[in-house]
Amino acid sequence: MLVPYFQTVAGIALALSALMALAWVVQQRTGNSGWVDAIWSYSVGLVGAVVTLWPLDDGSSARRVLVAGLVLCWSARLGTHIARRSAAGLDDPRYANYAREWGSAAPRRMFFFLQSQALASVPLPFSIFLAAHAPGPGLGLQDYAGAIIMLAAVVGEAIADEQLRRFKRSHPEGGLICDTGVWRWSRHPNYFFEWLGWLAYPVIALSPQYPWGWASIAAPAIMYWILVKVTGIPPLEEQMLRSRGERYRAYQARTNAFFPWPPRQPLQ
Repeated sequence: MLVPYFQTVAGIALALSALMALAWVVQQRTGNSGWVDAIWSYSVGLVGAVVTLWPLDDGSSARRVLVAGLVLCWSARLGTHIARRSAAGLDDPRYANYAREWGSAAPRRMFFFLQSQALASVPLPFSIFLAAHAPGPGLGLQDYAGAIIMLAAVVGEAIADEQLRRFKRSHPEGGLICDTGVWRWSRHPNYFFEWLGWLAYPVIALSPQYPWGWASIAAPAIMYWILVKVTGIPPLEEQMLRSRGERYRAYQARTNAFFPWPPRQPLQ
């Protein structure tokens, strides 16, 4: 029974590697690294949806359809949001900073960096696979709870993105900090809701009768690590400190970085 699981992991790794190589080609030809995250979002969603149909004789067709629908909903929303921003010519400051730091070695180092992203992302589609193939004849309370979590996360992230977009549009002069709406409670509410969505798959998969289901916890764990420790908050906050200075330090002092919570002091 172990063989199909190892085959699934290998297939996911190969597919993500190829798709992130495509992201590298697009980034190199357009000079806009914003396309990297758009392609990553579509890639994880596509691979995740495909593995829900992987030919294992377990679970239920209703659960597979539900899980495929959840991942495609997430992927379409996030990927399209980033793609629209990239099509408008907005580069991603995190990748742009990496490219400047790497200098003439930037193309080669960017390729291997994106391949490392592909490898780190393997647990995400695998967790989707585990949720889709959780045993049980039909949909139950866990399935509906997972769906509610994912839909709440997608809506929450969309609200955060829209609030930031409106703030930037109403303050074209730049240099200000968006600290209204959900941004008043978290410096990165979009990242929080992104992480929250990945909790849906363990909620669906976890069961005492399904030992493999516990491996689905890797998805929210990996996503938290990526967003909070690696390519999410750290480089973005460095860039914000460079461009906003003391104004952003004051925002840091009163507002949680990730988990939403009331500000530590009244806004000035």
